Parts: sequence; C-alpha cells; structure tokens
Amino acid sequence: MSAERTIALLSGTDQPGLVARVSGWIFERGGNILHADQHRDMEANIFFQRLEWIPADEANAQAEASEFADFASTALGMQAQVARGGERSKVALFVSKIDHCFHDTILRFRAGELAGDLVCIISNHPDLRPEAERYGIPYHYIPISKANKAEAEAAQVKVLHDSGVHLVVLARYMQILSAEFLSALQRPVINIHHSFLPAFAGGRPYHQAFTRGVKLIGATAHYATPDLDEGPIIHQDVTRVSHRHNIADLVRKGRDLEKAVFAQAIRWHLEHRILIYNNKTVVFD
Repeated sequence: MSAERTIALLSGTDQPGLVARVSGWIFERGGNILHADQHRDMEANIFFQRLEWIPADEANAQAEASEFADFASTALGMQAQVARGGERSKVALFVSKIDHCFHDTILRFRAGELAGDLVCIISNHPDLRPEAERYGIPYHYIPISKANKAEAEAAQVKVLHDSGVHLVVLARYMQILSAEFLSALQRPVINIHHSFLPAFAGGRPYHQAFTRGVKLIGATAHYATPDLDEGPIIHQDVTRVSHRHNIADLVRKGRDLEKAVFAQAIRWHLEHRILIYNNKTVVFD
C-alpha cells in the first residue's frame, strides 16, 4: 500500500444511501477513491465497507482521516477505523520450541511480504534465542509456570508496551493467554491453531484427528480471546489425508498449512482488511 493512501473500515446498522454519502464526503474534498468494497449481513442488518483513497491535500491527510472518523460516527452512526497507508505496525512474535511458523513468519517480514516491522520475540523457552540473534531480532526469554504466571505475563506486557507493539502473533506459542493478560495488553493477538476449528480444539489436535480417522485436516488463524481457541476466525485451509497417513504424516502436512494460513491472516490484519463482529470476521481480500 502506497504511503499516500487513506484506508477506512466501516461497520454499523445498514441504512439507505451509505455508499453515496461516504463517496460524496470523499469527493467533496477532492479525494480519489482507488478501491471500495462492501458487504451486508442480511441476518443482522449490518453494513460493512472498506475504502482506499488518495486525499487531495497530502499535507493535511492525517487531519482529514480524523475528520472522516468523526463524520462516520456522528453523521452515519457507524464505527470507523481509519489508517494511513504509510503507517507500519510494530509486531511481536511469541514462540515456544516449535519453529516452523517462527522461521516462516520472520522470513516473510524480512522479504517485505508483510506490511509491518517485527520488533521483538518473546518465548517461554531459551531454545530459539540463537536463531533470533542470527536474524537480529531482540529475544526476551520469560519462563512461565503455574506458580509465576501472573508475574511472567506482567513482564511480557511490559516488554510489549515498551516496544510500542501494535499486534502480537502467536507462532505455536504453547501457553494459554489469561484474560488478565489480554485485558492489560489491549492489542489484537493472532493465533495459529493446528486444526480446522471448531474441530479438535485444545491440545494434540493431530493425534485427535488421527484417532477419529478424519479425511481432512486443517489449520486455523484466529484472534485470541479469553476462551481457548474460540476467538473470531480469520483464515482457514485444509488438505486431504487417508488411512495410509500416520500421525507424523499429519503433522508434516499440517505444518505446511499452518505457515500459509498464519501468514495470510497477519497480512490481512496489517493491510486493514478485517472487521470483527459477533465473534466473526468480515475479511476484504
């Protein structure tokens, strides 16, 4: 996304003339709409829209973005998220010992595939510190147990706030985030779960899938909430398996899915393409 663009996400009760009023507001200020997409939930009567436009006056574009948010709220009764295309989010990566999503995510940031900056790594194990040092990313080892969970999570939150993090991504971080952690953090958290949720939530999903004899396995990227593996789903994918595949085969095939699904979810979030409502998401892809 080029720096001069303004990106807006709108959501609220549907009403006649929303598209015309929004586009008219931009036109009256000399803006040029580059892309617009909308969706209506027919069951809930909720309207969603994503717009990208180039403001006529780049020098006052930030002020115009704030004015647009006020217009959406006061004149339209809509919730609005407005961002500038040149703004880059700071991202923190959480990991335990499993490293496939860890490496894949870092390399995608380094290649410029993801519109943000990976500023720190937090882990409950020291194992991947040498790898993080080779990548040149600060690595914070914060051991966590039942006895010290509150203190460890408080230390994690401090690192995240001190680093100015806007988004946390869990690259197979094998710990359950507490409600207190999420409340103190006040930032979105994206998790990759190694099953096609809501099937096989919780631990050892590949073993659960093998025992059940499924013919499809999947991976799910979702926003983390206090309820384990029940947050709004962003992206999913599946691959076929058969009676000929053992657990190791399921893990190998599933890890390929995990990397791709996780990366796509992070990409959509950083490009301001996701709206959350009723524990679901609208993704403008």
